[in-house]
Amino acid sequence: MRPDETRDRLRQVRSVPTRFETREDESGQLVIAGYFVVFNSIYEIGPGMSESVAPGTFLNSLNGDVRALTNHDSTLVLGRTIAGTLKLREDDIGLWGEVIINPKDSDAVNTYERVKRGDVSQCSFGFRIIKEDTEVKDDGSVHWTIRDVELYEVSVCTFPAYEATNVTARSEQLAEIRARETEAWKNKQKERLTKWH
Repeated sequence: MRPDETRDRLRQVRSVPTRFETREDESGQLVIAGYFVVFNSIYEIGPGMSESVAPGTFLNSLNGDVRALTNHDSTLVLGRTIAGTLKLREDDIGLWGEVIINPKDSDAVNTYERVKRGDVSQCSFGFRIIKEDTEVKDDGSVHWTIRDVELYEVSVCTFPAYEATNVTARSEQLAEIRARETEAWKNKQKERLTKWH
């Protein structure tokens, strides 16, 4: 198994700052809406590591079975695409979502009220990377541009953060890239020495 095959199968979570809106629609339903991802924004993962999400990344996931959760808790489901209670779309800005809140679900209503007051205003999304580009910059830092994912869930979060396992996975990738660069430099130096002798 290639080292990156494990990473490719890894369920990952990313967090982004956002601003949700709450509203009561014309039929009286409570709605939470906003951007779960903003395209081309640079997200710092750790020292020398950053990511961005490219437009088109979610197009293959929009017809899938995606859930909206509170704090990534699978027991606190706010909505689901196949139930029609979560609507997702891509536009020029990013991945926009609208969740129709179940008025009989006290946890969902509580989340709605917390968002409405501004107590909860962040989001995360859970996914598996299918395609990404890797750019090694002149200063040695690495930037990944995510281009295609399998999207599992979007979450309204109190304290969004990069999970330690995801930071570790990116750190391992960075170490692999630097090891390859060092090996390439050593081979180049050997070739130069061979030519002089």
